[in-house]
Amino acid sequence: MEELKVLIETSSRHLHLTKEHLETLFGKGAVLHNKRELSQPGQFLTEEKVALIGPKRTIEGVSVLGPERKDTQIEISLTDARNLGVTIPVKESGDVAGSAPIKLKGPAGEVEISQGLIAAKRHIHMTPEDAEKYGFKDKEIVSVEVEGERSLVFNNVVLRVSEKFATAMHVDTDEANAAGVCGTVYGRVIRR
Repeated sequence: MEELKVLIETSSRHLHLTKEHLETLFGKGAVLHNKRELSQPGQFLTEEKVALIGPKRTIEGVSVLGPERKDTQIEISLTDARNLGVTIPVKESGDVAGSAPIKLKGPAGEVEISQGLIAAKRHIHMTPEDAEKYGFKDKEIVSVEVEGERSLVFNNVVLRVSEKFATAMHVDTDEANAAGVCGTVYGRVIRR
């Protein structure tokens, strides 16, 4: 089987909003304004930003990603969680059940969510074509080796296979900094 080297992208703190929360934070009839497309098809960085208000601190200027979602979800690093004064679970994106609460503040209002704050589990988005070519399956757990001055192996990386994805690995800023990931970096996918 051919070896897969996957592009590693750093996913900075961000959030996804429901229509209801978008209107609470930005005003009735608010819409997301596309600033630029992201690598995953249909996903985009918006002009909109909010503040995360925790027990210890507030983090201003957190980017909202589009399009709107059925559940509001905020993805931050474990360092961000410590700075805010909250404890968060490491979960797959989209799985907000039992996650941490947080207060959000926008220019038009505030909303307290009872769950939705997570550290995203490191993952690889993968096309069905790449999964078939390299012999991987959805939800498979792999490791990814990063070479360089701060070389390391990311373990417990979940593969997420869908025709809606482009093949790329996502890590948060803590993970990227630990591995010295900056610019265009590829990692070697290792089967367990």
